[in-house]
This record gives sequence, structure tokens and C-alpha cells, in this order.
Amino acid sequence: MSSALPAGTLYGVGLGPGDPELTTIKAARLVRDADVIAYHSARHGRSIARRIAEPHLSGTAIEEALVYPVTTETTDHPGGYQGAIDEFYTEAAARLAAHLDAGRDVVLLAEGDPLFYGSYMHMHKRLAGRYRTEVVPGVTSISGAAAALGRPLVERDEVLTVLPGTLPRDELARRLADTDSAAVMKLGRTFGTVRDALADAGKLDRAHYVERATMEGQRTGAVGDVDAGGVPYFAIALVPGDIASSVPDQENDDHRVAPDPADPASVRGPGEVVVVGTGPAGRDWLTPQVAAALSVADDLVGYGPYLDRVPPNPRQNRYPSDNRVESERAAHALDLAASGRRVAVVSAGDPGVFAMAAAVLEVASGPKYRDVPVRVLPGLSAAQAVSAAVGAPLGHDHAMISLSDRLKPWDVVAARLRAAASADLAIAIYNPRSKARPWQVGAAREVLLEHRSPDTPVVLGRDVGGAGQRITVTTLGELDPELVDMRTLVIVGSSTTRVVDRDGGPVVFTPRHYETGTTTG
Repeated sequence: MSSALPAGTLYGVGLGPGDPELTTIKAARLVRDADVIAYHSARHGRSIARRIAEPHLSGTAIEEALVYPVTTETTDHPGGYQGAIDEFYTEAAARLAAHLDAGRDVVLLAEGDPLFYGSYMHMHKRLAGRYRTEVVPGVTSISGAAAALGRPLVERDEVLTVLPGTLPRDELARRLADTDSAAVMKLGRTFGTVRDALADAGKLDRAHYVERATMEGQRTGAVGDVDAGGVPYFAIALVPGDIASSVPDQENDDHRVAPDPADPASVRGPGEVVVVGTGPAGRDWLTPQVAAALSVADDLVGYGPYLDRVPPNPRQNRYPSDNRVESERAAHALDLAASGRRVAVVSAGDPGVFAMAAAVLEVASGPKYRDVPVRVLPGLSAAQAVSAAVGAPLGHDHAMISLSDRLKPWDVVAARLRAAASADLAIAIYNPRSKARPWQVGAAREVLLEHRSPDTPVVLGRDVGGAGQRITVTTLGELDPELVDMRTLVIVGSSTTRVVDRDGGPVVFTPRHYETGTTTG
């Protein structure tokens, strides 16, 4: 039986154009954990790839410096320049294969992207058929150069052509004339030819020069102003397309800065009100749909503590208000939208559950706001969050009732509690207590005990999802009103709701099946 170690993996790792911080997270991890680090260099021994990777090196890897026998100088190799290079690649591949055969993973470093004019590709061609290989792409020098200039290269249907500066002048000129945008690489000693070809193609006046993009010593300018004698190999010429390099006319730009609603001349037509729910706590409870609506809004309107849950954006106006002015808040949002603003009315939980959706729609139903668009985006409700935190007490038919008597009399609240209890529904109770009405939790318990057994499971969920989360499982008979405050949601089970002790604590659920003959209290 063979005891040979399994072969290692060859990784071609792109490091980006020069700035070590432009190395991808995956590339940095592979460099740090490598058994063997390999890199190319000229005969002077200085490797740009290794310099880029240096901040990520562990210091424990074996290093294999693959030193070119010839770059631009002459050689006495019998096969000439190409013969010397081919022999070097064969020997380099054999050196890396020895490590792979010994079960070591080899990370071969490459500036930019490994398969984009990179030296790695020569090892890949020789080793990929014999060993596991994985290529980790990197930011290209073209991307780095465009970023250094702060200019887009192509827009809409424009075509970008990548050209090596080593092409003959007439061929370069032909290809430059036939494309919308171009990147010409491998400048150095070819710079004079490239500049002449750009002039022949009529594009010299639009050509930009970038030297050592993202590296120390980065330099940019117009190609026509560059001294050909000092251009390094790591330089690139970029020709942005006509559309990409154009500056939009602000008078006709569809992306103008949002207008001032106080300035009638800046009004852009009817805006929109979007009523959103942020869920019961932090950003983890926010749906992508709501996050997108918040990100494009011009104005945020809502109860102050709920607005505080949305990170500030200096582009947006925020209008916090007291919790007892729902109609005024809705009218303010609709007035802003009527002047052309995109307005988000922010609720906690779900906006349609004892929150702002009904208030906005009620005000919007009047003739003044009939033409103002209103949308409602759902959020995760407090009842859902508390139910999930303890199991599934709302797993069967249930009701949601608010104990607040600010907008409806207590007699109505009590009648609805009795109706839900007599129908054997599980009940999620919102707004159970405030400083002005500390007695209502106890009163609600007495109403429910008219139809429910004292052993009925009760769940108290406070600040679910927040730093002060607290879940209490008790019974209707043992319910202590002092454990309940305005930030607590109360769930009262039905006659079938069960409490099961598990390793992580009690689990409460209401089965979806219903026994024939089940009776209420």
C-alpha cells in the first residue's frame, strides 16, 4: 500500500495593481496560510508581487524566487530569447512540482490578475493538468489606473479594447481607431510608438497616462505631455469613450440634487409616501425591501425613538415627533410628498399592526391627498418576534388586541378580550401598560379568566432582539402585572397551547391540529 502524501494544490493568487489594501480577503488568507510562496522577479531579485504580499506573509512559508534569466537584455542561449524563457519556465515548473508532490500547497503570487498578462499563466499551462489548481482573481491594472484618474472608461454600449504596446504602430493605430475606449499596456520602451499611434488614430488629445497605479510614486497626466525617456514598464495609457468622458448637462440631468420643498420653482411633481416597518429591534430585523426604500428617501418622518433606529444620512431630512400625533405626522408626510419629495414614514415592527399605515391611509383618503401615491411595506411584527423567541404560541388561530384606550374606550377593549377568549384564540396583547394606565394588565387578566383556565400559558416578551431582551413564561393565574411595561408584548395561549421543557429552556407552542370536543374555559 502506498504511503505517499496527497499532492498539494497550486494557487494562482492575484494581488491587485500595487496597493496591498487592494488584495482580496481570500488572497490575503491564502498568502498567510501557504506552505510555499513563489514569485517571479528579474535578475536584480526584487519582486513587486512579493512586496505587495509582504504585509500578509506569515514568515513561516518556504519561499521560491523564480528569477528570469533574461528580460530585455540579449542572451547566448542556443534557442535565443524564447528558448531561454521556455527553459526557465520548464525548470520553474519542476521546482514547484516538487513541493506539490510532497503534499505542500503552493501559492504563486501575481500582480494584478493571474490570467491577465500575468506570469502565472505559464506555470498554470504546465501544471494544471497534473495538480489541483485554483485561480484567485485580482484587481487589474486597468481598474487601478481608471480609479487613479477618477474617470469612467466605458458607458452604455461603448466597447473597451485592451492592447499591448508591443504591437506595430500601424496595427495599434488601426485598432485604436476602431474602438470606443482603449487601454494600452506594456509601455516602457514602447511609449513613443504608442503615442504616435494614438496621434495617427486621432485620439491623442483624449489619452491619459497612469504610472505605477495605486503604488507609491503613482503619477498621472496627459499622454501628450509625458517624456518618453522616463516611462517605466508599469505604466498604462487609457482612452475613455466619448460617452463615458462626457459631462452631463445639469439642466437635463435626471439625477439632479433633490429640490427644496420650500422653493416652488424646484418642485419636480408628485412624490410618494412609503410607510415602512423596521421590525422589533436593530438592522438584523430590517427587510431588504424596507432598507431599499429608506435608502432612496428624501425625508424620514416618524416617532422620535423609531427614527433613531435608522442610521443618519446627511442627504436626508428627519422629522421626529411625539407618539400621540399620528394624524399630524401623516399630514406632514403627505404634504412633503405633494411637493415632490420621496417620504418614508417609519414605524417599528409592522406598520400595519397598531402603527402608522392606517393613520397615513386615513388622512390620504381625503380629497386633498387623493393624487399622492402611498405604499405600505411590511415589517416583522413584535408578535412574530416574541412568538419565535419562545417557540410558536401563535401557531394556530390567534388575535391581536391593543390594551390602549386612547383611541377606543376600555369597554370595547374588554369586549374584544372576552370574544377572543371565548373563541379559544391565542391572543397577542400590544400596548399593555403605561404610566397613565398601570391597572389594565390586571383588569385584562380578570376578563380572560372568565373564559380561560388559570393554567393557560402566558409569554411575556420584552425588547425582543434588543440588548434588554427578556422572555418570561408563566400562567394566566400567576401573571404578575408588575413584570409588564410598555415595551413588553404579552401572548396568552389557547386551551391547546403547550409548554415543553427542553435543554435550552421552556418551549411554548400551539398545535395546528384541534381536538374534537375541545372546550373553552
